[in-house]
Amino acid sequence: MNLKLFGEVFVTLLVIVDPPGMVPVFLALTGTLPVKERIRAGTQAVLLALGVIVIFAVAGQTLLDYLHVQLPALQGAGGLLLVLVALQLLTGKTDEPSEQAGTSNVALVPLGTPLLAGPGAIVATMLFVQRADGLNDYTVIGLGIIAVMATVWLVLRFSGGIVKLLRPGGIEVLTRIAGLLLAAIAVQLIADAVAAFVELYTAAA
Repeated sequence: MNLKLFGEVFVTLLVIVDPPGMVPVFLALTGTLPVKERIRAGTQAVLLALGVIVIFAVAGQTLLDYLHVQLPALQGAGGLLLVLVALQLLTGKTDEPSEQAGTSNVALVPLGTPLLAGPGAIVATMLFVQRADGLNDYTVIGLGIIAVMATVWLVLRFSGGIVKLLRPGGIEVLTRIAGLLLAAIAVQLIADAVAAFVELYTAAA
């Protein structure tokens, strides 16, 4: 087993996904849900993110080429999605969901994608796959991805203790802070996408 490659994949994706940084957003979106529903949302988000990353690892470049979509476009779309969620958190106009539908919606967007399986994680995974040499490397990359997602799940799974400490008032404050952080991440994603497009078309010219 190529431990060096495993370490590179694990550390790179862990830094990009940033589990500790996910906790405020996760709690802001799920803090009002019952414990079981919050755990279910975290599990669904992680499974979705794992599925998206694996799909892009296997067929990402082919899919983007077929759709005539470039990576900066994917990045910009992720940024726009996050802007919408950030505005809801900042204004406090998040809908009070029914348990089943609300849990699934939060798990899909924005937790599963574009926060966990965002442009950064997708691009990094695609680059690792392009560098891979043989089945052994592909297996190591897959194990690295699974290890990262398992780590994220554990962090989200045991973040419920923070909810007990913060209580409703603290969750309200945390929601606003999370909205601000999400807005900053969204603006950075969009700015990076614009810069990438400028560089791409300048080079082409």
